Amino acid sequence: MSVYKRILLKLSGESLMGNDKYGINTRVLESYASQIKEAVSQKVQIGIVIGGGNIFRGLTGAGKGFDRVKGDQMGMLATVINSLALQSALQNHGVKAKVMTSIDMAPVGEIYSKDKAVEAMKEGYVVIIAGGTGNPFFTTDTASALRGVETEADVLFKGTRVDGIYTADPEKDPSAVKLPELTFDEVYNRNLKVMDMTAFTLCKENHLPIIVFDMDTPGNLMKVINGEHIGTIVKE
Repeated sequence: MSVYKRILLKLSGESLMGNDKYGINTRVLESYASQIKEAVSQKVQIGIVIGGGNIFRGLTGAGKGFDRVKGDQMGMLATVINSLALQSALQNHGVKAKVMTSIDMAPVGEIYSKDKAVEAMKEGYVVIIAGGTGNPFFTTDTASALRGVETEADVLFKGTRVDGIYTADPEKDPSAVKLPELTFDEVYNRNLKVMDMTAFTLCKENHLPIIVFDMDTPGNLMKVINGEHIGTIVKE
């Protein structure tokens, strides 16, 4: 039995690359779609926000001479590409899915509103919210926190390539130790990099717990939905 009725799932754009250097790896995309289908079959209501780092990052663009606002807007469009790819993969698995966009992009996707998103989730749709917050200078982490709070999700799942929060970056520091459970204050005090500070503060102030887990291992999404402690949970 699932522990959560409604979740907001944040997916990393970089994770969509798999072992590729750029773009969308179809094996990873199919794995994500399959795991999400299993969750939907358990009547879990799902909203999703995807990053765009596998295609374009606003900050990277700014470092190469792009105007920061234009760079962030390009990054927003990258999230739309990823969202459409995931929608297509879900539909190929027989899952009802719709893309909503934070900026008006009809007919690519319906403009996002909380009421429409929640209504669609209740009807069994996976709602993929693209375009970040629709504003520059805000990350997709912040977008996921915002949409999680808005849609009254029970929890924010951050699916990454790492199986939780560590004392240091485990991909760079082999002595890093995994931390299975933390409070928001402990993350602050230890200066752990869970999400950007705006996103993290939004979750803390609105009592939205965060679970960081490895989405790249098939079956892990259902494990965290069913309450298994395979990642790291951050809560009050």
